[in-house]
Amino acid sequence: MNLNCIFAFIKLKTNTFMFEKLKARWGINNNFQIILILIVFSITGSFTAWVSKPVVDWLGLTDAHLPLWILIPVRLVLVLPIYCTLLVILGSLFGQYKFFSNFVKKMISRFIPKRKIAKQRV
Repeated sequence: MNLNCIFAFIKLKTNTFMFEKLKARWGINNNFQIILILIVFSITGSFTAWVSKPVVDWLGLTDAHLPLWILIPVRLVLVLPIYCTLLVILGSLFGQYKFFSNFVKKMISRFIPKRKIAKQRV
């Protein structure tokens, strides 16, 4: 048996396992939805970088004006709303609005600290 065939079989099994794991984790019915979701993630990441560059330049946030240890966190904070907005818009265009709106809500909730409510004794 050819060694390439063995590697192709292993890769196919690995991809099938990953798709099944993603389907279970994300609550998705079929592989086509996973492919659409992965396409949206890839387009959104590239498009966010392309869109956010002029915004950051317009605000004057360059390494000439700010030290790098300040610049990177500030850019990340500015890019997050752009990414979330584009994720929902592009997800809607690909027919996956429900998935991406829930995904963005969950992602934003991770950045907002939860209030600890003190238990009051009666």
